[in-house]
Amino acid sequence: MPIYKLNKKKDGKQAYRVIICYTDNKGKAKNVERIIYGAQEAKDKETELMQEYLKKKTAADTPKTLKELYDEYIREKAHTVRETTLDKTKRNLERYVLPYLSNIKLPKFNAAILDEWKRTISELQLQKKNPENRTSLAVTTKQNIYGELRNLFNYAVEKEYLLRNPLHNVKNFKDPYEINPQEKIQYYTPEEFKQYISIARQTAEASGSLTDWGYYVFFSIAFYTGMRKGEINALKWSDDEENHLHVRRSIAQKLKGGDRETPPKNKSSYRTLQKPLPLIKILTEHKERQKQIKGFTNDFRICGGIAPLRDTSIASKNQQFAKLADLPKIRIHDFRHTHATVLINEGINIQEIARRLGHSKVEITWNTYAHLYPREEERAIKILNNIE
Repeated sequence: MPIYKLNKKKDGKQAYRVIICYTDNKGKAKNVERIIYGAQEAKDKETELMQEYLKKKTAADTPKTLKELYDEYIREKAHTVRETTLDKTKRNLERYVLPYLSNIKLPKFNAAILDEWKRTISELQLQKKNPENRTSLAVTTKQNIYGELRNLFNYAVEKEYLLRNPLHNVKNFKDPYEINPQEKIQYYTPEEFKQYISIARQTAEASGSLTDWGYYVFFSIAFYTGMRKGEINALKWSDDEENHLHVRRSIAQKLKGGDRETPPKNKSSYRTLQKPLPLIKILTEHKERQKQIKGFTNDFRICGGIAPLRDTSIASKNQQFAKLADLPKIRIHDFRHTHATVLINEGINIQEIARRLGHSKVEITWNTYAHLYPREEERAIKILNNIE
C-alpha cells in the first residue's frame, strides 16, 4: 500500500500517487491507483481505498467477529508451532480475551474498546479458596496476554481483514513499581546450593524412597546442566551416554489429555552436554537404584522411573528443601539462572552458556545475564593502566 511523491503540485499542494495492491477472489494480483494532492489527503485516500477493498472481499472468507478470527487463527497456527506453544496461546486468549471481546466485529475495534478491556484485565481477581487471598494477575502474565492479542490482530492485518493493528496505539500493561528485570533474577550461590542439595539428599536417605531420590537427582541435574524442567523430566537412561547427556525431548504436563512428550523448545535446544564429575557420580548411583525395579530398561525416566515426576510435587519439594536449608525459595526456572551465574562468575564465554541453556540466540543470553559478568570495568582499567 505505497504512496509515491510526484514531481508536480496543484494549488500549492504536493502530488502523490496512491497505490493499493490486493489479490482478488480468483487469486489474481491487482492494484488500484489514484493521483491525490496533499500529504494528508493521500493518506486518507489510501485508507478509503483499502476499506473499499476489504468490503469487497467475499463475506464467507472474511471473519466478522474476533471469535471467528480466533478460530481461523488457531487452525493455521496448529500447523506452525509446538503443541505447548499453541496450548499457551489458546489458554490466554480463551480465558482473558474472548470472554470480553469475542462478539465485537473486527472493523469496530479501536483504542477506546481495547483500553476498556485492559482496565477489566487489570482489575481481574484470581479466584482463591479464601476470598481474602485473592490477587490480581501478575504483570508478566498480563503482558503475555497482550502479546497474544497483538499477534492475533497482526494475523488479521496479514490476511488483510484489517488495515492496521488496533492495538498499535494501545500500550502494553506496565507495573508502576517495576524494577529492572535484571534485578529480578534469583539464584543460589554454589555454597547455598550445597546447603540445599544436602537437605535433598538427607531427605532421600531418610525415606529410602526412589521418588525422593528422584527429586535429589532432578535438582542436581538442574544445577549442573541448566536444563529446563520439561527437559529434565523427559530424560531417559538412553540419553545418558558415558560423559554426556543428550537433550532430545521435553515433557509437557499442562496439556489437555495428560502428559505429552514433545520436541525441545527450539532447534538450539537439541544439545549434548558434558557431565561434570559430581553429576556422573550422582547418576551412576541412581541408575543402580533404579535397576532394582523389576522390568528396568533404558527407557525409564532418569528422575521418575516409569513415569516423570509431577510438576506440582517438584515445586512442593523445592519449597520444602529451601525452608529446611534456611534459604530463600527460588523458582524451578531459577536453577537455570543458578547454572548460568556459576559459569559467568568464572568468566565462561557467553556463547557456551547460551549453548548449554539451549537458547535460540546468544542475544537472549546476553540480555539476561550481561550485567552479571564480574569486574569487567575494573579489569579493563587494569589492562589500560599497564599500557604506557
